[in-house]
Amino acid sequence: MTRAIPRRRLVLGAAAAGALAGCAGPSDGVGSDGRVTVELWHGQNDTARKAVEALVTEFNRTHPRIRVDSSGGGVLADAMLQKVTAALAAGSYPDIAYVFGSDLASVARSPRVVDLTSALRDGSPPWNSFWPPVRDAVTVNGAVRAAPAALDSLAVVYNRKLFRQAGIPFPEAGWTWDAFVDTARRLTDSGRGVFGTGWPGTGDEDTVWRLWPMIWDLGGDVVAADGKGIGFARQGTRALETLARLAHDKSVYIDPKTGSEQMYQVFLGGRMGMVATGPWQLPDIGAAKVDYGVVPLPSYSGRPVTISGPDTWTVFDNGSARSRAAVEFVRWMVQPSQDARWDISAGGLPLTSATGRRAEWRRHARTTTGLDVFTAALDSARVRPVHAAYPQISQALGEAIVSVLLRKDSPAQAVRRCADQADAALLIPR
Repeated sequence: MTRAIPRRRLVLGAAAAGALAGCAGPSDGVGSDGRVTVELWHGQNDTARKAVEALVTEFNRTHPRIRVDSSGGGVLADAMLQKVTAALAAGSYPDIAYVFGSDLASVARSPRVVDLTSALRDGSPPWNSFWPPVRDAVTVNGAVRAAPAALDSLAVVYNRKLFRQAGIPFPEAGWTWDAFVDTARRLTDSGRGVFGTGWPGTGDEDTVWRLWPMIWDLGGDVVAADGKGIGFARQGTRALETLARLAHDKSVYIDPKTGSEQMYQVFLGGRMGMVATGPWQLPDIGAAKVDYGVVPLPSYSGRPVTISGPDTWTVFDNGSARSRAAVEFVRWMVQPSQDARWDISAGGLPLTSATGRRAEWRRHARTTTGLDVFTAALDSARVRPVHAAYPQISQALGEAIVSVLLRKDSPAQAVRRCADQADAALLIPR
């Protein structure tokens, strides 16, 4: 998730969609006083919402010719793709939207998405100072189609107290998925309501993105080299066999609700030994006073591999004045001083090496247990392909994962059904 401020969903209702259809088309946004107003749909909640709105307030104060309006959208980030798609169809869309990197290719098919290649590659901070996963996530067919908004990586957070109670040594870098499964089984205590680990069980992207590092580690890929089918038929089966073992052992808490809220609450409540998550969860874990540690993801090969789910600020063309103002805002947001504040408040990682060198980030990293593990994991991080068919592939794989976790299908059966759906999506001309 991507990915990966906390991923909650607020479904766009028919009433909201109908209201969109009745809105007027684009305007130049220039007021009688010469100030340009741009509309931002940021999709954040809780701490992240407060952080982004504080930055918007500062931008408006320091840029008197531009006003960023962050009150619109009415939807959280998990449902932004549906909201933006409906808005584009209705001809009434924002100037900037927070779009998951995995959804960018679908959104960027619209001619209303502004090309930011020159604005970012020739601007400051230098393009090469952004982490490779960041550059990959905002690039579609060689062009920069969005500005980076948030960066994360996936690692395992574990409860030290539960490990001690079970007499199990703390996990260390270089451990295997076999060790993970065995550890989860040993941590599980049904009598006390303790689970070894957890996994989202709704079939959404939060369910899916955790499986990609396992598939990549086994040599698979999301899309085959010829582009005509999935690239993980064999590797996906083996990865799902690992989940099937967890399900068989009844050592995995399967979260039935979107957003993984319940899974995290089980961990925060001291009833889950390990959870694969990102740095965004560390503030809540610290606030709950969990005695925790962080370790890289296990692997099959012994080589480190993880996933990063960078999210984006995607800019839409509502006329030249509004577009210029929107670009100015997103370029301001990726500057190290703003990036550091946003990362510290929202639980992200630095977008650039320059942010990582800032004193406030270094202080934050020193005082946050395990944050260095997430940052170091970026060296082995990959991103999901920026491919227009990715949402359909993800949906098919999500259904396969849930069917295995609920022990309705064997891994082989689940992957075959996934391949049928995903391969059909890949054959659609785009």
